[in-house]
Amino acid sequence: KDYPSLLATIHQPPPLLYCKGNPLALHLPQLAIVGSRHATHQGINNSRLFAQHLAKCGFSITSGLALGVDIAAHQAVLNTDPSESHTGKTIAVMATGINTIYPRQHLKIAEKIIENNGVLVTEFAPHTPPKAGHFPRRNRIISGLSLGVIVVEAAIKSGSLITAKYALEQGREVYAIPSSIHN
Repeated sequence: KDYPSLLATIHQPPPLLYCKGNPLALHLPQLAIVGSRHATHQGINNSRLFAQHLAKCGFSITSGLALGVDIAAHQAVLNTDPSESHTGKTIAVMATGINTIYPRQHLKIAEKIIENNGVLVTEFAPHTPPKAGHFPRRNRIISGLSLGVIVVEAAIKSGSLITAKYALEQGREVYAIPSSIHN
């Protein structure tokens, strides 16, 4: 009964999830923000602005705790005013075990996600290290938990486009910010 209903509808949903933080956050309306690990300054800024605005509108922001766009989206939600009644949470879907933060430099942000009523979630057993094949599996969970996926400055062969492909297969909305929206 606690399994996220949207995730249960995908092809081959994970049989169980490991969570650290507030598992009830997995039941809130979510939008994923994913993108380049090497995004431009404008791409990072747009990720932050979209994440903050959507969080203030009550959406939780889901991403993969990766460098670049992902971490910018998580941080932006953490920087919204928690006293606002409609502020969403942030959800980090991991490609490792629940006790293995990757990349390691995001440990403090992972701790802050937990402190701010968000959640870390993974299908991998505790202490599972990062492996290349785990990231596409993580991406299907990111899109599976979300109503839609916003892709920011993704390269042609990237995990972000894998997430977008999963989202389309799962019947989710896909939005793109391919480059500057200010041109």
